[in-house]
Amino acid sequence: MENILDIIKDNILTYEHKVLSLAKAAENSLDVLPIGKEVQKYRDEGIICDLFEGNAPYRPRYILPDYERFMKNGSEFLGLKRPEDIWEAINNLLILYKHVPSITSFPVYVGNIDTLLEPFIEDEEEAFKAIKLFLTHIDRTLTDSFCHANIGPEDTRAGRLILRAEKELQNAVPNLTLKYGPNISDDLAIEAINTALETAKPSFANDDMFKKEFGEDYGIASCYNGLKVGGGSYTLVRLNLERLAKQASDESEYIDVFLPKAVKAMAEYMDERVKFLVEESEFFKSSFLVREGLISQDNFSAMFGMFGLAECVNHFIDSPNLADRFGHGDRANELGLKIIERLEKEVDKYKNPYCKASNGRYLLHAQVGIDTDDGISPGCRIPIGQEPEIHQHLLHAAKFHKFFPSGIGDIFNFDTTVKKNSQYILDIIKGSFREGMRYFSLYCSNSDIIRITGYLVKRSEIEKLDEGKQVLHDSVVLGLGSVKNQKVLNRMVRKDV
Repeated sequence: MENILDIIKDNILTYEHKVLSLAKAAENSLDVLPIGKEVQKYRDEGIICDLFEGNAPYRPRYILPDYERFMKNGSEFLGLKRPEDIWEAINNLLILYKHVPSITSFPVYVGNIDTLLEPFIEDEEEAFKAIKLFLTHIDRTLTDSFCHANIGPEDTRAGRLILRAEKELQNAVPNLTLKYGPNISDDLAIEAINTALETAKPSFANDDMFKKEFGEDYGIASCYNGLKVGGGSYTLVRLNLERLAKQASDESEYIDVFLPKAVKAMAEYMDERVKFLVEESEFFKSSFLVREGLISQDNFSAMFGMFGLAECVNHFIDSPNLADRFGHGDRANELGLKIIERLEKEVDKYKNPYCKASNGRYLLHAQVGIDTDDGISPGCRIPIGQEPEIHQHLLHAAKFHKFFPSGIGDIFNFDTTVKKNSQYILDIIKGSFREGMRYFSLYCSNSDIIRITGYLVKRSEIEKLDEGKQVLHDSVVLGLGSVKNQKVLNRMVRKDV
């Protein structure tokens, strides 16, 4: 009751933020999941973290509707017919977005918006006006930076108009990914890079890599999560590798004893969350998204997250010398790979009958971290302030990306001088993708919009919140915490060589 009253009295939260916070407080007043003592011990110790999903799962964490099907058929439930022009197209999409749930109560995936809008482009200037209004509406009403749009892997007029609009609007929402593959010309890729240097988006996804794992129908949602369109992920729970490491006497005991035990406990916890969602919450029996074929339970999986690999490795290396540590020393890097290889092996032992999109397996995910992760790095990233030269950084990161089909990525902060030579960045992206890198994000050191971990926030909004002023987007709260606790503004600035 005291927590609820605190929410009501909070003068920084907007009305919408209060409603969502009160709903979360109501959900967390329940205790419906059977959690064993060992699992609860891991949770209490911060080794297993469910990322505030709530005590009674009643909707999947991430949903990726089949927007293409919606555009072809309209929606009986929403009373919408198939759109005939650009204005009806964006109107229909904006209406549907309000009815797509997620863990944040905002849609984490708003579709491959270039291919959705391309058939309706006749007059390009009219389409540009419509797209600007469309993107502005998303930013002002879907006030959560985990809302994510895709463009590519084909060159479209709509895609180019979207990039042009994003550069003009300077909005933090939606996040944006370019599915980068052989059908994206250098000209379009350069345009995307120039937009990213102004707005921290789009990121680049290795289209060939994702297609091999998910087929043609995949989407990038939330931070950088690869999932099947028409489905999504029931849950995302994460394992704190660094905190678990402190319980082991040495790296051998960690890999052979502690890691398997923790994976088993976390898989059991995920099983209970998935089971309640599917069998008790009735989501898949009650949602019109299912009835109209926009999502199917057959296209869902669940994400087994991890973070803190760097700190885990450095705990065992126990060296004050940067040259010996994760991202630099050969032994440290080999140990990191050994840990992730064992993690993959252990996770693959567990099957969940409801994870049909991944043949019953949980999908490994390099989780991007949260604002309270003080001193623990996201996923497999090198700690901020300890980054090596960019070529070394890229080669190191690429070794880990193959293990994480549901998402992993690295972020590179470039000096303003790079704007004179966008080809330099394109060459870096091409080379890193050839080496097996899955996802590449960039922004410019003087941009107002910055990439925090996987999501975008404006520096100016962080400053407002820090001064005790209200802000529109709820994820600014997370951004402020990450600036203070994870030092995201201290990333190494890369320069054109």
